[in-house]
Amino acid sequence: MLKLGVALGALNPAYHLPVTLEAERLGFESIWMPEHLVFPLAMSGSPHPGEPHPPVPPTTPVFDVFAWLSFLAGKTERIRLGTSVYLLGLRHPFAAARAIQTLDVVSGGRAEIGIGAGWLREEWTAAGLDPRTRGRRLDEALAVCKRLWVEPVIEHHGEFFDFGPVAFEPKTVQRPWPPIHIAGESSNALDRAARHGDGWLGLFHTPESIKAPLARIRELRAKYGRNEKPFAVTTGGRISSARDLSDWEEAGVDRIIVTAWTRSRDAVDSLHRLAAIAFG
Repeated sequence: MLKLGVALGALNPAYHLPVTLEAERLGFESIWMPEHLVFPLAMSGSPHPGEPHPPVPPTTPVFDVFAWLSFLAGKTERIRLGTSVYLLGLRHPFAAARAIQTLDVVSGGRAEIGIGAGWLREEWTAAGLDPRTRGRRLDEALAVCKRLWVEPVIEHHGEFFDFGPVAFEPKTVQRPWPPIHIAGESSNALDRAARHGDGWLGLFHTPESIKAPLARIRELRAKYGRNEKPFAVTTGGRISSARDLSDWEEAGVDRIIVTAWTRSRDAVDSLHRLAAIAFG
């Protein structure tokens, strides 16, 4: 059955809690929160292919995504809590693994972790890191995190991180770890999702436009011998009728993340209208 998530990114932060509470009450499966470490005043590029300009101004409010989601976890009981997306490669894997573990523990195993290499090269430069290394850093950081969540003691000697034996407790509630959704539309992102992800997180699609990336991911997962492992497909998209629900399912999508409003003050009413379509 198609799962419905709610995007908090385009919402005034004052509405995050009431929208989350109403989404849970209405039966939505998850809420999803974007994040950045910092916005330099000079920004270029975009996460949306073919668009040259950043989609947000540098004065856009941002929060520590795991602190914010942990706060929302304490106010809710069932709704799952996702990052869309966390720039794991900008952090040391000790810090990233601890943040993810903490959210999973305080929420009772409700964390959904979307990660990506990041489109904002200037953010990496501001943090003192070479943006040309962001894919390799992400891969290595994720590999370290997975070991921290599973093994009693690990040591690691890699290109970017080097440490002797360490212990990491407690482990995450979800085993072996919370679902890791690799985000991105580039060939490298699709390859990373196929190789390392428990799912893929697309930006925004229609049931038609998503066919090409999903076909490529299936090819890559077969190449890496991973087609038998569980894999969730999540994307941003629109739902305006019951037919849309069946179209998304037929396309092979497991979860749609919706922004059902154009103004924050209309968000709760918009959720009610969408719930009437989706849940009857």
